Amino acid sequence: MAFMRFLLVLFLRARLAQSDVFRISLQKQKMSYKDLDKSAMNFAAPLLTTLETQSGEAGIASVRLANNLNTQYSGEIKVGMPPQRIRVIFDTGSSNLWVPNGRHLAQNKLLSSHKGFFSKLSETFKFSVEKFKIQYGSGPVSGSYCSDNIQIGDLKISNFTFAHVDDVLGLGSLYTQPSSSFDGILGLGFGSLSVGQVPTVMQALNASGQLQEPVFGFFLGDNEDGQLVLGGVDPAYYRGNFSFVPVISAGYWEIAMDEIKIGSASSESWFMKLSKSQSAIVDSGTSALVGPANEVEAIAAVLGAQKIKNLYVVECEAASPSITFTLSGKDYSIKGQELILQQSGDWCVLGLMASAAATTHWILGDVFMRKYYVQFDWGNRQVGFAQAASPTSPDYLVDGLWQVPIWQRQGSGVLIQALICMLDNKLLAQQGVATL
Repeated sequence: MAFMRFLLVLFLRARLAQSDVFRISLQKQKMSYKDLDKSAMNFAAPLLTTLETQSGEAGIASVRLANNLNTQYSGEIKVGMPPQRIRVIFDTGSSNLWVPNGRHLAQNKLLSSHKGFFSKLSETFKFSVEKFKIQYGSGPVSGSYCSDNIQIGDLKISNFTFAHVDDVLGLGSLYTQPSSSFDGILGLGFGSLSVGQVPTVMQALNASGQLQEPVFGFFLGDNEDGQLVLGGVDPAYYRGNFSFVPVISAGYWEIAMDEIKIGSASSESWFMKLSKSQSAIVDSGTSALVGPANEVEAIAAVLGAQKIKNLYVVECEAASPSITFTLSGKDYSIKGQELILQQSGDWCVLGLMASAAATTHWILGDVFMRKYYVQFDWGNRQVGFAQAASPTSPDYLVDGLWQVPIWQRQGSGVLIQALICMLDNKLLAQQGVATL
């Protein structure tokens, strides 16, 4: 979701185009075991890498982005004139753009791990006295609205209103530790979610006439590069045709959900079916599958999962049923090994979490979006799903067990702790509160 985004944050201790279609390819950051350890201990959100824009064919722009630990996908935009590079989370669960004030970062000695926006260096910056504030579960983020030029790849928006944040300290170690490397957030939700009701990036791009279509598509790589496309989708990253589901509430990308089934998707032998929750939010800013506590607990029981410090874990050698979401009559299954975020000894940590709030919907986060390429059809208010195509991701499921790729295996290190957090105002949006 996004500004209340239930972003699963892992504290790991590891030892270990077409014309007018703009492609943003995500690349995985290569990290040493020491870097991973820092990430585990200091940063409740996965790390992002430095990105650079590259020129391509006419009408096509690509931006190098990062996949960190399969829990967050982020990239770079340019702000001001001359342009200043800022790393952002492209978040379908929120609708505002905010960037950090470079002077504030300098005063708090944060420029070594973050890129800030220095307004005095921009010839096109316009200040506003209107204040901006979002309250996260871990603390507030505040600043002022302003306007300046924004660039995403070769897409440019002049005089765009966004938030210039001059106090990020409320986020605590999520932002202040050296391993923290995201700078701001770019929301791709609908206008009704926008704090202050300022125009969204998609509204501005659509009004500018730069997009071939008012559409964007996500491919989230499984421990590999991913891609965000603005203005269309990239057929190289999906198989077959899209199946579309209408958006039922144009705030979040919320769609109707028929039911959830647990069991064998291949044989259609189901151990359990759930139909109480009737909607799901598709959110690039949430790492896990997040649902109402009673439903998650029931699913965890069928999976044989145990709860440890807000995480559900299973024995890696146990059987691994699939979780299947039925959307507009079509089944979308996540196999057992596709749920695994990490292994610690004989235990596998699942990307399944119970909502901290009293919700009646599910969040289909990155765990779901790695399996299915998602087309966000902003113009027609619908979401399309197709099988993601990834030639470098083999099928690890063997004999129905929780098979774990080598990169996820951590030997006998300390078990992962997790929090439901990160830059979202989803469930408490009406109160102007986000959960971190």
